[in-house]
Formats: sequence, structure tokens, C-alpha cells
Amino acid sequence: MKLCFPVKEVSGLESEVYGHFGSAPAFFIVDSSTKAFKVVHNADQQHAHGMCNPVGAIEGQDVDAVIVGGIGGGALMKLNRAGIDVYKAMAKTVKVNIELFESGGLPAFQPGHVCKGHSGVCSH
Repeated sequence: MKLCFPVKEVSGLESEVYGHFGSAPAFFIVDSSTKAFKVVHNADQQHAHGMCNPVGAIEGQDVDAVIVGGIGGGALMKLNRAGIDVYKAMAKTVKVNIELFESGGLPAFQPGHVCKGHSGVCSH
């Protein structure tokens, strides 16, 4: 399964999961079974609140799920419509969140628990 993690800096599986999908500088995309990864820079990082194009930001990456600290309502709906599930990161690093995902320990984002702005950290 291909998982996408918004990150500020890329440090392999020890990369820290970023607090907000739309303003993340990069996306760390990892195959959960092989741990092979790819980094995609966020070409849509500078956008007005509510104007995020999340599918375009990760276009062509064949992502199954996004795991992030926070996400806006519009981005959540657009990803879900594209068949991409979105989960709340519950740990600091990509590695630990993969483990939590595989054990069913990450909650899915719901429309009522989304970010209200671009501060980089969401308070849910």
C-alpha cells in the first residue's frame, strides 16, 4: 500500500509528519510493505486557504492513503472523492505512523475535525 506523509524535512523513515497537508513543503510517499520511498515537492504549497489542490499536488503517485497531523475540509473532501483515505498521524515519525497504520491504530479524519487555516499546526 502506498502511503503519503506530508513532511517539512526529509529524513527517511525518521521524517517528522507535518501538521498540515496543504502547506507541507514535501510529501514522503512510501510503500508500506517494501519501505521503498519517493519524495515529491509540494508544487501547490502557496495557495489561499480553501484553494488547495491535494490531488494535483500528489498527482501520478498512485497513493492509497494520506497520513497527516491536520488537513482542511476542502482537501479532505477532494482526496476522499479521489478514493484516497486520510488518517490522523498519532506519532512524530513516518516510521511509527506506518506501524500504527498497519495495526489499525490511526483514526480516519472526519469532516468535523479539520483545520481552519494555514498555521502549519492544527489544533483539533
